[in-house]
Amino acid sequence: MDENLPVRQAQSEMEKIVALSKRRGFIYPGSEIYGGLTGTWDYGPLGTELKNNIKKEWWRSIVQNRDDVVGIDAAIMMNPIVWEKSGHVSAFSDPLIECKICHQRFRADKKEEILSHEKTHKEKTQWTEPRKFNLLVKTYLGTIEEDKQELFLRGEITQGAFVNFENVVSSTRVKIPFGIGQIGKAFRNEITPGNFTYRSREFEQMELEFFVRPEDTDANKWFEYWKRERLDWYKSLGMNPDKLRFRKHEDTERAHYAKSAEDIEYEAPFGWSEFEGIHNRGDYDLKAHGLGYTDEDGGKFVPWVIETSGGVDRSALFFLLDAYKEDGKRVWLSLHPRLAPFKVAVFPLLGNKKELIDKARKIYDELKPHFMTAWDDRGNIGKRYLSQDEAGTPWCVTVDFQSLDDGTVTVRNRDNAEQERVKIDELEPYFKSKLAE
Repeated sequence: MDENLPVRQAQSEMEKIVALSKRRGFIYPGSEIYGGLTGTWDYGPLGTELKNNIKKEWWRSIVQNRDDVVGIDAAIMMNPIVWEKSGHVSAFSDPLIECKICHQRFRADKKEEILSHEKTHKEKTQWTEPRKFNLLVKTYLGTIEEDKQELFLRGEITQGAFVNFENVVSSTRVKIPFGIGQIGKAFRNEITPGNFTYRSREFEQMELEFFVRPEDTDANKWFEYWKRERLDWYKSLGMNPDKLRFRKHEDTERAHYAKSAEDIEYEAPFGWSEFEGIHNRGDYDLKAHGLGYTDEDGGKFVPWVIETSGGVDRSALFFLLDAYKEDGKRVWLSLHPRLAPFKVAVFPLLGNKKELIDKARKIYDELKPHFMTAWDDRGNIGKRYLSQDEAGTPWCVTVDFQSLDDGTVTVRNRDNAEQERVKIDELEPYFKSKLAE
């Protein structure tokens, strides 16, 4: 029995996604023409659409469709006192060890990576004692070199909600319980970036801070509520339920601010991996910033916070992994239509027949204001279908000679390759109804 077979299979799965991502314009290595920069990635045309669609769906679910959540967009650079009060300067760190043979550094809590590294050495690996490694990324602000102020790029977007808590309460009509949602960039001095985009130094988060009364029963109720809501959201967008699970944090691994914490994990080729956390932060943050709340009866208290914190980049990676399909004849991404970069592709059956091209171009122009629509008249129709399958496009519209006679077109489904005739003037409502499913 080949003990290394599962490892090689996992590597093969990741290699396929990495190759497809670059080939089709989902994700590129950052600064690639200059040798790259470890832990940074650039999103291409399709990847940008995928990420934007994930964020749009999150915002619609968390903010737009709810009466008890409002949105903000806080600054990336904040007064450094914020990070002192939040505990990040003193507690936002990972344990770091170094191999004395090759001087590579690893997080001391990543046992599997350490064991894998030890197998690469013939002699027994010697390690340094664990040291704390602060994850905040320093930067400097100012016009005069010697007078520049030392700042941190935010290590999480969460604090923007807390420092604006009183502004939100006074400028809106929200009352406890209510939430503040936001999406934005965060930066971490990651020790060991890896597994493609999974562990990066620059990434994007989508977070909800939901403020509740400080009673344990109330906080526990909302904690369980948001666990269900967030798991169901991923399922509603087509992620395989069998590859999702909750993992509760042990007392020794909880963040400095958390009373309780559970992660939503996905079974990736490199193992079960966290991509959204649900935390009961108690009153840690508001109390640290000296903030509180006065209710309509004049009662004063410090609210507790239930947080949902998801990674946009990690979600995009896992949606891609989950959607990747192949059957020997073709490769396709079975992305949920609302996440797919392009919703529709329009083709003329033949790329050298003016009447077909003109008809197809008219349909393309009519659909484009309503959906992200692709145009392709290169090569034969079979190759165009395969190209759109790889891009995850749910439907392809083909204009053929019958279209000129009866005003119908062929609509092909990406996942089962089935085709049906649809009237040209019914295409817009047809696709809108499909996207609403």
